[in-house]
Amino acid sequence: MLSFLLRRMGLMIVILFLVSIMIFSLVNVLPGDPARLILGQEATPEALEALRAEMGLNDPLVVQYFHWISNVIQGDFGNSVKDNTAVADILIAKIPVTLQLTIMSFLIALMIALPAGIISATRKGTLWDYSGTFFALSGVSLPPFWLGILLIYIFAVTLGWLPPSGYVSMKEDFVRSLTLMILPAITIGIRLSAELTRMLRSSLLEVLQSDFIRTGYAKGLLERAVIFRHALKNALIPVITVSGLQMATFLGGAVITETIFAVPGIGQLIVKSILTRDFPVVQGAVMFMALAVIIINFLVDIAYSILDPRIKLTGGTK
Repeated sequence: MLSFLLRRMGLMIVILFLVSIMIFSLVNVLPGDPARLILGQEATPEALEALRAEMGLNDPLVVQYFHWISNVIQGDFGNSVKDNTAVADILIAKIPVTLQLTIMSFLIALMIALPAGIISATRKGTLWDYSGTFFALSGVSLPPFWLGILLIYIFAVTLGWLPPSGYVSMKEDFVRSLTLMILPAITIGIRLSAELTRMLRSSLLEVLQSDFIRTGYAKGLLERAVIFRHALKNALIPVITVSGLQMATFLGGAVITETIFAVPGIGQLIVKSILTRDFPVVQGAVMFMALAVIIINFLVDIAYSILDPRIKLTGGTK
């Protein structure tokens, strides 16, 4: 266990280091002058040059990178070029928004995918199975922007059941906050549930052909006991892999969904920061995305060992 943790910590550091190099290099390739963005188009060449020198923009890129990464290690991601607000404070304000959307989307996906996948696998070749397969293919094929607009038209414009967009903090108004998040959560959750349904059906069908399942039926166990106590536990391993990767993506910001529903999360922040050439915010947000992916992958590895004792954290099997 200790050796596994040490290896993963070392790997996390290496990956974050490589990501920091990539994002810093790509951001500096983009056109745009942060000094001109701060001072405006009417700024004099002397004022621009003085600000560039103050911000270290005239230094070689290698020097700029090591100055930036040394501050990041200390928790200082710099300040926004747009309003001089600390990037860390901006991220702290945006992360809870995206986290709320991610959790709600994931719960909706599980509530749909688990029963749909189990029914499709246990009722193979029936109308239930065909319906589940049709849902899985349709959910994966629907573009998020189209689905989001369709949901707004049906539930907000036509029926008037839900608000079309916006965001309110859960501390400010808990019920209103959940209501505003329902449509974007459904938009993300339907696509994720379709992927999980297809994955769970395939995995469960394979497990149901195993010898220990036939042994369970031979011992007289009820179908419910065989499915939920034995088969499902083994079938969930690939599902957890997909869930972990998707959840990490959502934490990085569901850019299209957050933009359509005016949800002020990480995804919308990245889009606005790129358009305004606010490079420090872009760098900080991408570093957060990379960290989220790494941490969730680590938790997925832990979940493997819990679901299947044969899987050891050292990487081998018993």
